Amino acid sequence: MKEFENQYKALIDESLHSKDSSDLLKKVEHFTNEVIKKDLLPEDIVEIHKSYVQKLDLDRASILKTFDVLKEITSGFGYNYRDYQQLVDRMQYHDKEIDLASRLQQTMLKTEIPQFDSIQIGVISVAAQKVSGDYFNLIDHKDGTMSFAVADVIGKGIPAALAMSMIKFGMDSYGHSQLPSDGLKRLNRVVEKNVNQNMFVTMFYGLYEELNHLLYCSSAGHEPGYIYRADTQEFEEISVRGRVLGVSQQTRYKQQEIPIYIDDFVIIFTDGVTEVRNEAGEFLDKSYLLDMIHKYKHMHPQDIVQLLYEEILKIQNPEKRDDLTILIIKRVN
Repeated sequence: MKEFENQYKALIDESLHSKDSSDLLKKVEHFTNEVIKKDLLPEDIVEIHKSYVQKLDLDRASILKTFDVLKEITSGFGYNYRDYQQLVDRMQYHDKEIDLASRLQQTMLKTEIPQFDSIQIGVISVAAQKVSGDYFNLIDHKDGTMSFAVADVIGKGIPAALAMSMIKFGMDSYGHSQLPSDGLKRLNRVVEKNVNQNMFVTMFYGLYEELNHLLYCSSAGHEPGYIYRADTQEFEEISVRGRVLGVSQQTRYKQQEIPIYIDDFVIIFTDGVTEVRNEAGEFLDKSYLLDMIHKYKHMHPQDIVQLLYEEILKIQNPEKRDDLTILIIKRVN
């Protein structure tokens, strides 16, 4: 405080003798910025000014001249407050926008879990913030088939929520089951035409056929899925690959056909699971997650995904959280 008091007195002295007002104003501006950084109050400066001017025993004209310094400093406080208020207003507007996007997601992206005799389904999707960049959908076509998708939108906020709502509408509007390669081709056109060019979508698209217990699947740049084989107690990586949605309308997607046997699992993640970092900043080994699934293989898939999520929370660095989604489909007898 004593240092600032001496600096202010020096400015007063300079205002009384200096003829270069532009140089003085620069010094006053710099002093004001330092005062604001140190959280000094305007009344502290006024008190210093009053005390020092009384000691100087100045005439009326000189006293009025010293007020030029005080005026500039108090104006700086005013500008700082207005900047702060504008920042608060912008933050409040941003919060309202995020709340709107969150409500949009909850309303438009709500998905019912289908019920089948021969498969059990478990899914969990948790946003790191109010609005998630992850998305999943499950559709019972009432003809013995189920379409499902897990997606990750590279983007946040209302644009991401709207992009996901378009994808869900695109899937739901087909009205019948279709092969994943065709589904991704159609969705790719929707994303490429209607979504911001800087926003892309990764997606794993599957069709489960209950009659023959076949999984048809395609991928648009998404994390690889896995099949747990109960017979060998080993995990197989689903090898199908493809380009992310929204890059080119001409993209075509490959498709894989996989038989699913009793007690086998289909496992799909988003990168919020596969790229989990611990407190030391190290990535969680994917085999750790797969070992947990193997450990709890006797449980219902919904219990498994919940346990996986709770384990991730224990390990994960809270400052490095990302949206995460886990989908497990298990064939049962």
